[in-house]
Amino acid sequence: MAVTDEAISKIKDMIVSGELAPGSRLPPEKDLAERLGLSRSSMREAVKALEVIRVLDVRRGDGTYVTSLEPKLLLEAISFVVDLHDDDSLLEIFAVRRLLESHATGLAAQRAGDDAVAELDAEIGAVAPDTDIEALVEHDVRFHGAIARLAGNDYLASLLESLTSQTVRARVWRGLTQAGAVERTLDEHRAILDAIADGDVELATATAQVHIAGIERWLRQARDA
Repeated sequence: MAVTDEAISKIKDMIVSGELAPGSRLPPEKDLAERLGLSRSSMREAVKALEVIRVLDVRRGDGTYVTSLEPKLLLEAISFVVDLHDDDSLLEIFAVRRLLESHATGLAAQRAGDDAVAELDAEIGAVAPDTDIEALVEHDVRFHGAIARLAGNDYLASLLESLTSQTVRARVWRGLTQAGAVERTLDEHRAILDAIADGDVELATATAQVHIAGIERWLRQARDA
């Protein structure tokens, strides 16, 4: 394993230095192993490991390429890890999401123009009062995703998206077990949007914190019931 780690480290160094740019093709396995002074087996294991975390893309019959290295791609593994956690860990995940999403909402309040505000307003307006819970969840994902992208930080937006997988299920159960889920969610989203539209960073941050804290509170109550 130590030899494989060394192979991973050397390929990483080639990427970090710019020798291997996003989208570029790696030299043939034999040539690369000889160049780095490593065995072909350790090189093969390193490539497999880097493929799993979406750093490399192995195309059968064509070769091995560096991926785009975009944040969304590299952070995909977090969604898988999040799904493995239990209820106690989920509360910790929500605490992280509350911090990140409230910060992203504050940044959105600084950056959002009239067009972005209008799109968020249309997103809220498209949800019917009698919509079902699944549709409400889909709206919630779109609404918060749009705000995260407005923050102007691809890694922040991608990290928040990666935390959505398990939180989606929590939103569904929250809706199924609490009355007035649609009205409550839309009211909270409207308050967030109003703060963004006003460019009020502190209020936007606070309303986002309160919104997610409500889900945390329900999760805690459900766990302790």
